[in-house]
Amino acid sequence: MGFQIAEKWFEFQRIDDDITLIWEPHVAPLIRCNIWHVRGAERDMLVDTGLGMASLQDAAQHLFEKRLTAVATHAHYDHVGGFHEFPDRMIHGAEAGKVAAGFSASLYGNAKDDAILEGIRAAGYEVPDELFTAVPDPAYDPRSYWVAAAAATRTIDEGDVIDLGNRRFEVLHLPGHSPGSIGLWEASSGVLFSGDAVYDGPLLDELPGSDIAAYVATMKRLRELPVDVVHAGHDPSFGREKLRELCDAYLEKRA
Repeated sequence: MGFQIAEKWFEFQRIDDDITLIWEPHVAPLIRCNIWHVRGAERDMLVDTGLGMASLQDAAQHLFEKRLTAVATHAHYDHVGGFHEFPDRMIHGAEAGKVAAGFSASLYGNAKDDAILEGIRAAGYEVPDELFTAVPDPAYDPRSYWVAAAAATRTIDEGDVIDLGNRRFEVLHLPGHSPGSIGLWEASSGVLFSGDAVYDGPLLDELPGSDIAAYVATMKRLRELPVDVVHAGHDPSFGREKLRELCDAYLEKRA
């Protein structure tokens, strides 16, 4: 098929003593998910798992030394493609059924529904015909892409806590981008893993399952959260001032 073969599929960046950012450099920004590994005293947490085109479990063995819980911020394919690789899996109940069944998705921009494609481009994304610039190995066929079934071992909702021993993350239900979108909030440090509820890029609120009214409520809530840093589902991390700017811009757009 003539695709370029990637020398390595994942890149890693140590953010601090506990947090490592993992990403897939050979896919388009639209589906280039931020994967976050958080080290805890008793167990570790993985926030989202990327596309699943290559094994995250194999590539990140040097990080995965403890018992590991994979938490999906929502069920879009760029966030749950590798979910099935991890035995301990958590996701909001509103989207648990989707990942439990597995589902088809496309790595080709021109295969998307015209209305969805138009909305994504109107938001500010470039959508190339191929949403990847390389494949992980010579035998990989991107036309056969499928998100493998991965039933949750625990469904989570607003107010639940994920305890790593020395760090405790509260689940915030942040619908709008999708029905079961969540954030993971650590009040003691001011750290928020926001998934796709908010990130420093074009926000998408007209996808199948999106709800603009719910998104407005989510943005009003996030605007008042006393964050120190937001580690989002896409694009670079940012602080409280930028969070307020992003929330205000969205609220003005949807006023």
